[in-house]
Amino acid sequence: MSLLPQQIVYGLLVGSLYGLAAAGLSLIFGVLKILNVAHGELIMLGGYSSFWMFALLGVDPFLSLLLTVPIMLVVGFFLYHGLFTFVAASAEEARIRNSLLIGFGLALVLHNLAILLWTADERGITTAYSGQVIRVLGLALPIMRLGGLAAAFLVILGLHWFLHRTYLGKAIRATAEDWEAAALMGINIDKTYRVAFALGVATAGIAGTLVTIGYSVSPSIGLEWTLKALIVVVLAGLGSIMGTFVGGLLLGVAESASTILLGGAYREVVGLVLFLGILLTRPQGLFGR
Repeated sequence: MSLLPQQIVYGLLVGSLYGLAAAGLSLIFGVLKILNVAHGELIMLGGYSSFWMFALLGVDPFLSLLLTVPIMLVVGFFLYHGLFTFVAASAEEARIRNSLLIGFGLALVLHNLAILLWTADERGITTAYSGQVIRVLGLALPIMRLGGLAAAFLVILGLHWFLHRTYLGKAIRATAEDWEAAALMGINIDKTYRVAFALGVATAGIAGTLVTIGYSVSPSIGLEWTLKALIVVVLAGLGSIMGTFVGGLLLGVAESASTILLGGAYREVVGLVLFLGILLTRPQGLFGR
């Protein structure tokens, strides 16, 4: 039990990545009613983007976000126009089915393309300050993961501000509520869908960079992070980006605490139990509206 506080801190650090990864998936699903099961592969692409900038050019991983974000925005625009425009134009009841088919295909293509280009080896970013920690009240706080927590929180805060304080953000929220009423009010639905999808992909890219900083990236991480994001979306519910981030923190703390209370073998089981419990008792999620 003396290790529990340290595990809770660790859970908050990893939970911030869960929340950030889920925010992009939640935004796309909430606005377009599209379930992008290739979300984890987009996280993987963001991770490789920052890794190669660091390995080839020596760019600090946090500074590489300044290039990773626009790159992933462009990727998001191309993916939407090339693959998901057809899905967005279909009836709402058919969108999830069609997006699942396209998403699984995209995931397989990206996974095999990554193996072909970069092999299946795990890669991580190691900087001069990677092993440094800050000790507060007897707790070890790794500087790299603290930086990841701060970056994730700032991104979520910026996304929340954008959705609530800008015209385009309000248009995205209105479209998520009722796209037909939004269209009658003069909102360009196709533009709104395009921007929301690109923002979701860019958020996944940022999460990929932070995953590479704290852990490692390989072509096989896609499915794992897609599942984590889905669990957080169900746990938090739709309608609140900040709520999604808090849901990620809760999942991270629950998993980390379970390693002390139940044993490491049950770490992944805890997330699935939470997933099923929320579906049965509160289908709209803890923060869903």
